[in-house]
Amino acid sequence: MTDNGVKGKVGTGTPLQLKPPKRGVALTVGGLLLAALLVGQSVKVIPAGYVGVVFSALSGVKGGVLQEGIHFLVPFVDRVNLYDARLQEVTLAHTVSDGDEGAIRARSKEGLDITADVTVQFRIDRAKAAILHKELGRNYLQTVIRPQVRSKVRDSIGQFSAADIISTERRAVEASITGALRQVFERNNLVLDSVLLRELRIPDSIAKAIEQKQAAEQQVAVEKNRLQQANISAQRAVVEAEGAAKASVAKARGEAEALSLRGRALRENPQLIQLTVAEKLAPGIQTVMLPSEGNFLLDVANLTKPKSGN
Repeated sequence: MTDNGVKGKVGTGTPLQLKPPKRGVALTVGGLLLAALLVGQSVKVIPAGYVGVVFSALSGVKGGVLQEGIHFLVPFVDRVNLYDARLQEVTLAHTVSDGDEGAIRARSKEGLDITADVTVQFRIDRAKAAILHKELGRNYLQTVIRPQVRSKVRDSIGQFSAADIISTERRAVEASITGALRQVFERNNLVLDSVLLRELRIPDSIAKAIEQKQAAEQQVAVEKNRLQQANISAQRAVVEAEGAAKASVAKARGEAEALSLRGRALRENPQLIQLTVAEKLAPGIQTVMLPSEGNFLLDVANLTKPKSGN
């Protein structure tokens, strides 16, 4: 008997042999591993916000695009390339490393140096992701977007003067860049969302000169406004004087016409002259007008007054 309590022959010199594993178990394990590999190669999950482009080892890039969810592929033949279809942005600025330079250096219409910080927001065209993969590949940011943004920003800034760019025409510059880039993006199966001019910088000496020019123009505008107000006041005075003159003329004309009518009335009625004279001499005397050829004035009060004493 051995130390572990197992009976056996002692001193026979025969080694203890183990039985080899069964062949069926090995085949089962191998089959399971192969099945897992096949499933892993034939099932692909597209994450949210992404699209998948299938490349077949037999036919090349397939035209269809895999949307979010589970998809089945041909094992060991199809391979899926994922593309981010969410909103993306690229910023070219003096604080961002972008190869040799960050911000975009351009020249205005008059040849002045202008530095622009620009952010471009875009997406890939989901329906055309397969064409994008075939023509540009994953490196479209370096091959298309960055160089085209630099080129179109320079072209657009060159259409405006420096004073307009930093003052009144900033939105016009953005619109010009947006229109030019949208055409380029559409040709390359990309969708432009917006172009943001974050900062425009010009040399300090030029900025100071522009500010002085604008201040002088504003002063001229103020003086023009004052002159216009003075002209308006003068015109108002002229109109008022003309109105007063016309009123005086109308009044004089009315008085003349009144005198003319009065004179005509006196000529036609001579007794009115005597009546007027009597009224002026003694307004309190009651008079009776006799025929004009008699030329008499009688005191009616004395004639009608009763006699005293008899």
